[in-house]
Amino acid sequence: MLNIPYVRLKGSQNLRLRLLLSTLSSTPILIDDIRSDATWPGLRHHEVCFLRLLKKVSDDCLRNQRNRTKLMYRPGTVIGGRHLVHDCGTSRSIGYFLEPLIVLSLFGKKPLSIRLQGVTNDSKDPSVDTFRSTTLPMLKQFGVPSEGLDLKIESRGVPPHGGGEVILSVPILQESLKSITWIDEGMVKRIRGVSFSTKVSMQFENTMIHAARGVFNHLLPDVHIFTDHKAGQQAGNSPGFGISLFAETTPGCFISADTAVSYARAEDECDLEDEKKELTPPGDVGEKIASALLAEIEQGGVVDSTHQGLLFILCALCPQDVSKVRVGKLSPYGIEVLSHIRDFLGVKFVIKPDPSTETIILKCVGCGLKNLSRKVS
Repeated sequence: MLNIPYVRLKGSQNLRLRLLLSTLSSTPILIDDIRSDATWPGLRHHEVCFLRLLKKVSDDCLRNQRNRTKLMYRPGTVIGGRHLVHDCGTSRSIGYFLEPLIVLSLFGKKPLSIRLQGVTNDSKDPSVDTFRSTTLPMLKQFGVPSEGLDLKIESRGVPPHGGGEVILSVPILQESLKSITWIDEGMVKRIRGVSFSTKVSMQFENTMIHAARGVFNHLLPDVHIFTDHKAGQQAGNSPGFGISLFAETTPGCFISADTAVSYARAEDECDLEDEKKELTPPGDVGEKIASALLAEIEQGGVVDSTHQGLLFILCALCPQDVSKVRVGKLSPYGIEVLSHIRDFLGVKFVIKPDPSTETIILKCVGCGLKNLSRKVS
């Protein structure tokens, strides 16, 4: 039996990120002390669910949970495949699974087509609308083919009981990503978005749109927010509503913000003191998310704070050439991603503040990851 060297890590923080980079770099990892001091030690349901997803899209992927607080993970080859189905559960939204799944699928043997079931919109993770409007166009900057790259929302689902479904399609890279110089953030030329409601009055959507437009109309005229009222099976299993907005700039950057309002999940109800929490009024939701989008725009950079981590990962995977990007204030997650990229991929970023714009320019030489698992015709 081969003695495989495992990289030892501790704690539950950034587990999803560690598993992603472990798979991309073909580095086996052993994680100790996973919530060992918690009331319920070990992996959470969504983390186990993510491990099952990795096994579903990979070949020879091996995980061994020695006990509740220790995980051994040996990555396999990313295969992809058609007509796959995965239940993401309800403890985290589908957005939690989408980011790592998209990155891995680019380096697969076959294009991916998978139906993901669960929560499409919540207040914790980026919504499926944000992935469709902002994340997928961002991938095209790195040379990801447009053909075959799609996210279709079949039905919506909000906490606590979900019931949403999306179909994700991701093409494979023929060889590798392309290095970029992406520092021109430009000026905002239009704002678009979508408001949705499930099992509540359609008027909630109109109220959110009216409140959001009240914020934007002082700044620019080209604002259009669509409505997406769901009923019947397409409305999932719980009542809720929400809004996803994005700003497009003159050079083609997309800056996003979103939120959703629904009743709490069972694991979140400990803070409610057995009282059913009142839902936030839709007018307040529209105004708040419009202000959040303006804050993201004001911060500067070619992506919003939610997409910083993905941006850094893609830069690190580029060919062994210089990539250069501009972001606003580094988010806590963005900083964690930079640290893990250094540890797993050996890629270090040069970070230089730009005092004139109060933004940050980052440069790196990519690790040159190629899609060696693709089928060669």
